[in-house]
Amino acid sequence: MEKQHSSHRKTGSSTRSRPLVFGEVLFDEFEDGSAVLGGAPFNVAWHLQGFGLNPLFVSKIGNDQRGQQILDTMQQWEMDTSGVQLGDTHPTGKVTIKLEQGQPTFNIVPDQAYDNIDNSALSHIDTSTSYTLLYHGSLALRNKVSRQTFDDLRTKSSSPVFVDINLRRPWWTTEIIHSSLNNATWAKLNDIELAEVAKAEPANKTKQKEIAQQVRKSFGLDLLIITLGSEGAWFISKDEFFEGAPVPAKNIVDTVGAGDAFSAVTIYGLLHKWPIEVISIRAMTFASSVCEMRGATTTNKNFYKENLSLWEK
Repeated sequence: MEKQHSSHRKTGSSTRSRPLVFGEVLFDEFEDGSAVLGGAPFNVAWHLQGFGLNPLFVSKIGNDQRGQQILDTMQQWEMDTSGVQLGDTHPTGKVTIKLEQGQPTFNIVPDQAYDNIDNSALSHIDTSTSYTLLYHGSLALRNKVSRQTFDDLRTKSSSPVFVDINLRRPWWTTEIIHSSLNNATWAKLNDIELAEVAKAEPANKTKQKEIAQQVRKSFGLDLLIITLGSEGAWFISKDEFFEGAPVPAKNIVDTVGAGDAFSAVTIYGLLHKWPIEVISIRAMTFASSVCEMRGATTTNKNFYKENLSLWEK
């Protein structure tokens, strides 16, 4: 049993109704020695905090310098750190990145702290709190320890689930992905992941749409979102197939974390019951604005306030 990090803050929106975010927090390490804090669930939790939703982020870090850096960064952003475990047996997560002819290759290091989130992480799940949504990706489910904890969390919280599928070889199995989709209310995949999940050959757009509709139906999803990069996204429900037009970035700095930014605004929109077309334009606009800055997140609170004020209008 690992110890829980006890120092935390509860700020922002009411703790009586808040999202849960489960999964990895890690550092992307580059050959020049630089490192960038990230991990899809962490990025999503960061944005949700920026929007004032006060998420409870459930993860695990090592009892090391990198782990302390994560706690310090979260506290500076006024995030609740009570769901973050501190472990002595595994290091804080990392991904090593090498550039070969300008193209990055990723080595997602195995057996990291976030692979070993144990059930003591659930001690901070208050059953009297209404958790509006449970977000998770697929990477943190590669290890049976974290996978079992997630299953227990899903059962304990009874929250509808938003799954963001991120297929990173060799860290996934068909069984894990299908189980995630079967237990989800909403799911997001890109077009390549759609083909993998459906075991489909490369297809034209018409055939892709048919495959997407069948995947939504077969897993009983309320909403399936297929992101298409520079071509926008599809939002598919039982009664609607909405094609969201892309929102080009004015000045692309990098595309790191664009998908996580898209997910965060989609979650915000689902919780605020926005129509699909409104979610689409706002999620893609926010993702584009993230592409105009370095990295996946920002500590600029005005960045979030400006978006919120636009949405409220």
